[in-house]
Amino acid sequence: MKQVLDSIQVSKTLKRLTHEIIERHDDLNGIVLFGIRSKGLPIAKIVKKNLEVFTGIDVPLYELDIRGYRDDDKKVPQKPVKVDIKDKNVILIDDVLYTGRSVRAALDAVVDMARPSKIEFLVLVDRGHRELPIRADYVGKNMPTSHDEVLIFDTDELAMYIKNK
Repeated sequence: MKQVLDSIQVSKTLKRLTHEIIERHDDLNGIVLFGIRSKGLPIAKIVKKNLEVFTGIDVPLYELDIRGYRDDDKKVPQKPVKVDIKDKNVILIDDVLYTGRSVRAALDAVVDMARPSKIEFLVLVDRGHRELPIRADYVGKNMPTSHDEVLIFDTDELAMYIKNK
């Protein structure tokens, strides 16, 4: 495995993405963050902390379990988190954007809760190879990869690695 982002690079990237959120939103009180289980949640926690440090506003954060919404996994659907997101700006957060299937499942899970005013997507790394017409609103790094490679976000080290399948 080869490291492609160390913890310092991840930290700097997430600070930049946090500043982008602040620049695009006049009222941070209308934002709700959802970290996509499981690798998106640690990233979302850092974004939440950054928002609080930079603005003094405590933005709500929830874990979003998408297992029951995936089209490639036939598990019993999960009950959606009971969160008031009506007329809120939802920001979905994940580690890697690849085919787009995870974020499609996340969109379904959010819409099952209520109709937010807006849904945005923040991702640490976009590796390309989309199977669905999905794009991220906030992208940390673009890292084109081959289909034979896998990006792995280490939540303990807060580092990104690449390896061959």
